[in-house]
Amino acid sequence: MSIDALFSPFSYKNLQLKNRVVMAPMTRAQSDNGVPTQQIADYYARRAASEVGLILSEGTVINRPGSKNMQNIPDFYGTEALNGWKNVIDAVHENGGKMGPQIWHVGDTRSSEDYPLVDMEKASTMTLEDIQDTIAQFAASAKSAKDLGFDVLEIHGAHGYLIDQFFWEVTNTRTDEYGGKTLKERSKFAVDIVKAIRAAVGPDFTIIIRLSQWKQQDYKSRLATTPAEMEEWLLPLKEAGVDIFHCSQRRFWEPEFEGSDLNFAGWAKKITGQPTITVGSVGLEGDFMGAFAGQGTEKADLSELIRRLERGDFDLVAVGRALLQDPEWVKKVKEGNTEDLLNFSAESLGVLY
Repeated sequence: MSIDALFSPFSYKNLQLKNRVVMAPMTRAQSDNGVPTQQIADYYARRAASEVGLILSEGTVINRPGSKNMQNIPDFYGTEALNGWKNVIDAVHENGGKMGPQIWHVGDTRSSEDYPLVDMEKASTMTLEDIQDTIAQFAASAKSAKDLGFDVLEIHGAHGYLIDQFFWEVTNTRTDEYGGKTLKERSKFAVDIVKAIRAAVGPDFTIIIRLSQWKQQDYKSRLATTPAEMEEWLLPLKEAGVDIFHCSQRRFWEPEFEGSDLNFAGWAKKITGQPTITVGSVGLEGDFMGAFAGQGTEKADLSELIRRLERGDFDLVAVGRALLQDPEWVKKVKEGNTEDLLNFSAESLGVLY
C-alpha cells in the first residue's frame, strides 16, 4: 500500500501543510480554570514535532454564560487564557507544526455539576440579544486566534452543542428568524456566525467548520436525509465564508446515502466543491463509544482510508484517539513502522502526554 497521498502537501489560501494528517479536536479539560498550562503546550508541541500536518485544539469556549460544562475546559478569551494560548502556538511553531483553535459553546449539554448555578443556554430560549452577543463573541475569539498567530481556526458546529442545537429541529423550536421548519432556515445562526468571523479575520484566513449528522443526545439522528437537504445545509455556509468542512462520523468508512459509497466528507466535497476533512475511527477498529465505556480497541490498517483519499473523496484526514495514544503515530506511518503503532487504551483519555 502506497501512503504517498497521505503525505503529499496541502495548500489552501494562507494554509500550507506538509501532509494531510490533522490532529482531531479532543476535549482534555485539564486547563486550570480555563487557562492552558505549560503541560498543554508540551502536549501539542509533542505532536507537532512528530510531523502532524495540522493540529486542531480541543474545544475552547467563547465569553458567554454557560459556554462550558466543565471548569477546566480552556477559555479562548481573557488576558490570562489568551497568554496561555500564545505559549501553545509558539511551542507548536517552534516544533514545525501548524495549529488552529476549535471555538466552541456547549449549549444545553451539562455533563457535570461543576456549574450548578449556571443556566445553560438553549437554542430554543435564547433572546435575540443573547444570540447577537454570542455571534459577536465567536467573532472576537476568532480575531484573537488570528492575532495570536494561529494558522487557521475551526468553529465547532457538531455533536449536539449550541450551534448544532440550532440546526436540529428537536432542540430548535424557535418561531422567529432563527427557527424554522427547514434545515436551511435553522442554519441562520451558524451562517451569521461564519459571516461575523469572516469579517473579523479577513478574506485570506482559513475558516473550518466541524459538522455532524449524529448528536450526543441521539447517535442515530440525521439532519440531512438526502443530498438535496445536504445542499440546503452546506451551501449557505460556504457562501458565508467557510473554507473547509470537517465532517464528523463515528466510522469514516460508512456511506452517507444509499446508492453511493461516499462518506459524509465525500458528499460535502461533491456538493460544495470545497476541501473537506474526514474523521471517525481512523487507524482503529472500534469507534469512540467503546472508549467512553472504558474499552480499548485494536489498531486497523489504512488501506480503505488511502483508497478514498486517492480517489479524491476528501482532502485531509483527522486522527483522534490513535494520536492521543501515540504522539508519534504520524512519524511511524510515514516511515512504514506500522507494526510499532499502538493499540488504543481508554486510560489515555485521562492523561496528557
